[in-house]
Amino acid sequence: MSIKNDIEMVKEELTSEEKFFEKSVMTERFIKKYKNLIIGSVIIIMIVITGKIGYDANEESRIEAANVALSELLVDASNEKALVELQELSPNLYDAFVYSKAVIDKDMQSIEKLKASKSLIVNDLVKYETAKNSEDLAAYALKEDAIYKDLAQIQNAIILINKGKIEEAQERLLLISDTSSLSKVSKALLHFGVK
Repeated sequence: MSIKNDIEMVKEELTSEEKFFEKSVMTERFIKKYKNLIIGSVIIIMIVITGKIGYDANEESRIEAANVALSELLVDASNEKALVELQELSPNLYDAFVYSKAVIDKDMQSIEKLKASKSLIVNDLVKYETAKNSEDLAAYALKEDAIYKDLAQIQNAIILINKGKIEEAQERLLLISDTSSLSKVSKALLHFGVK
């Protein structure tokens, strides 16, 4: 019986070795067949990873340089070198800096130059400032994506109250939603200002 068991064990070992060799041959054939594709895929993956790391490092460096230029401008707003550098490195940050400086200085010419800004926020703020100075807040306030929409409605209502157009002012104030942070101001004006 022990010889029979030994023979069975040897058969099982041979079968498992056969299976192992069979799998190795199949793997070898697969690798030979798709060798170029596998090597190409590995190279492409390495190039993509290296490119991503390089891009991220470059982007980080650009952001850091833009922040340094902005810091220099905050210390000395007349620093032309830092202003040009900021414009090259981060046009949106440049537009935001020019806008903030123009608002502080009440320089409408500089604000007007920013109408073509690609920064959506700066562009909208420029439209608000322009509307405020030309007292055309009604058109600005009717825009769906306006940042200062509710503030423009309130300012427009105050202008209308001063002109004696109470009903029109009420209509403007009723356009401000209850969820707005200016809804209390609107309600106060409705209650005290236009009745």
